[in-house]
Amino acid sequence: MTSVRPQQAAEEAESARSVTRTAELTEASAERQLGAICFKIGPPALVGVEAEWFVHDTRCPGAPVDPARVAAALAVLPGSADGPVLPAGSRLTREPGGQVELSSPPAADPAACAAGLSTDQAVLRAALAAEGLRLTGSGTDPLDRERRMQADHPRYRAMERYFGRGGPWGRIMMTGTASVQVCVDAGTEESFARRWDLVHRLGPVLVGAFANSPLLEGRPTGWKSTRQLVWSRMDPSRTLAPAPAPAGDPREAWARYVLDAEVLCVRRPDGLPWDAPAGLTFRDWLRGGGERPATLADLDYHRTTLFPPVRPHGYLELRMIDAQPGEGWRVPLALVTALLDDPVAAGQAAAAVERLGHAGSRAPRSGLWRRAAALGMADPDLRRAALDCFAAAEGALSRSGSPLRPALAEFAARYPARGRCPADDQLAALRTGTGPALQEDVPC
Repeated sequence: MTSVRPQQAAEEAESARSVTRTAELTEASAERQLGAICFKIGPPALVGVEAEWFVHDTRCPGAPVDPARVAAALAVLPGSADGPVLPAGSRLTREPGGQVELSSPPAADPAACAAGLSTDQAVLRAALAAEGLRLTGSGTDPLDRERRMQADHPRYRAMERYFGRGGPWGRIMMTGTASVQVCVDAGTEESFARRWDLVHRLGPVLVGAFANSPLLEGRPTGWKSTRQLVWSRMDPSRTLAPAPAPAGDPREAWARYVLDAEVLCVRRPDGLPWDAPAGLTFRDWLRGGGERPATLADLDYHRTTLFPPVRPHGYLELRMIDAQPGEGWRVPLALVTALLDDPVAAGQAAAAVERLGHAGSRAPRSGLWRRAAALGMADPDLRRAALDCFAAAEGALSRSGSPLRPALAEFAARYPARGRCPADDQLAALRTGTGPALQEDVPC
């Protein structure tokens, strides 16, 4: 979920006032812009991770948390115009339903990235604890409590109305879901298409292995990743993966995807609503279908309202992983980076996902993705592929001497090796009457 930060909100207001004075776009110039900025080509060097949590009252976890309490907890942290300043430089944001998110700064290796985010998570955890609050890592809020839209920015008001045309799923997504997002460089001119293809083919394995949202409103849904179910019910023009381009170039596929997606909001000045005309795609806008000519600023903002499983920002942002308990985000960080950056592991992972079947493995609403979301590691084919991928990653981490290897090995032994995923812990707690539990202290 993309947040609106204080400085960004001020910039957006100024941009909205001046947007009509910005140079107009054509379809050709828009396609060139998207190809140039969304895939930054070069040797993979940096990695990042974004981890999101729900905030619960420690004593009354089923009660909604007053946003003022969270604000009071965060007010003790050093701050700047952009928000709280954390020791390792992670950015702290608050999401529309009150979720909190830490976004690490880009790091030179996964271990350094993990160390920094762990430090900042500990600071966040302590600040919330002082107000009687705690973090819960789960892909959906596991408790039956009122979900409230806590964001009043015109972006979110427009988003709520846009998604509301298709039922309750958009509001559930904004107020009741949380994720882990791993960010990796796009790759070189020779490798970026292979990396783009591999991260999409890994999608069902990542969904199933890290499925951690079996509950909605405190009740089982029959899915191990209800978060994926929620996303599957939403606007396909902005939540599916781009269809492959005929020439196999991800830049061409992404440009077509962006331009053919419906416009979610149009920034306007002076407190006017940002709602877009129903059915207007960005390509329609470029062809004169909007209230004014589309600009480069509009195109850049439109990109932030698209939510496919892999989103290119210059780097690749993997968005299909449920939020994890405790510091469980360290495992998908270790797995993804090892499989992409170690050539041996990348080849082994490609072979493992190839055995799942070529057709449909890239499409988030295919049978394979649905099986991953519904069954997790109880699906025997996905379990075998996951075990192969974890073994490949463990080998890569062993070769590099990474301190993340023990966490990955422990997770593999606890979950895929036993045909389980973190969602099974939530379901077991519910069956025994001890849950749904707050998960922050569950070991990864």
